[in-house]
Amino acid sequence: MNTFETPPTPVMTQPSHQRNPQPEFDPIPTFDQPGRFITLEGIEGCGKSTQSTMLAEYLGQRGLRVTRTKEPGGTRIGTEIRKVLLNADHVEMTATCEALLYLADRAQHHGELIVPALAGGVWVVCDRYHDSTLAYQGAARALDADDLNHVFHMATGSLQPHLTLLLDLDVRTGLTRAKSRNEEEGASLSEGRLEAEDVLFHQSVRDSFLQFARMQPERFAVIDADGSPQEVFRRIRETVDRHFGL
Repeated sequence: MNTFETPPTPVMTQPSHQRNPQPEFDPIPTFDQPGRFITLEGIEGCGKSTQSTMLAEYLGQRGLRVTRTKEPGGTRIGTEIRKVLLNADHVEMTATCEALLYLADRAQHHGELIVPALAGGVWVVCDRYHDSTLAYQGAARALDADDLNHVFHMATGSLQPHLTLLLDLDVRTGLTRAKSRNEEEGASLSEGRLEAEDVLFHQSVRDSFLQFARMQPERFAVIDADGSPQEVFRRIRETVDRHFGL
């Protein structure tokens, strides 16, 4: 049985007739599961995939049971959703369709992988989670944050991470990195839809992430992602060790 203590759906202070682009977060809940849930967030090209791999390896070396996962695509069903979401040919996809696909992926991910792992004492390191939906679809795509949080609550019970590592990087630097990565991996056509958005879109995403970090300092740690992978991971390792007392 899922015994997570979850917060109520975040609410806004604006009048109900106005669009709510940003949520007001409730205090992070206390979990009674033996596992720990760490998410990595940031703009395109900030190095989340590399750093999540390095973090999972580090935690394993410390004797912890750990699984590394991602959104979208952390499950078999999620992998199929990811193909639809990130395909650069899908230019006609509406913002609402995009958001609901991400949340459908999250619902499956939550029930199939995240909750069972945490209940079994496994540390979960996840590349992206609901903060990405609030930043990309809420702020940059101008969807209502309350609507997104309502579906998030239905999908996950509003499960929040114990720690969110925000890898912060200049937008143009991140997009240059992402373009180079896609070209090297042959992903420029199949997974380049978000990178194709303009600089203002990605700046809105970055600004939103930083606002979330200011609103919920108990959960967020902002990591300077400008540097070599080893330099960035040193910052992450020190933050994780301090946060969890490792």
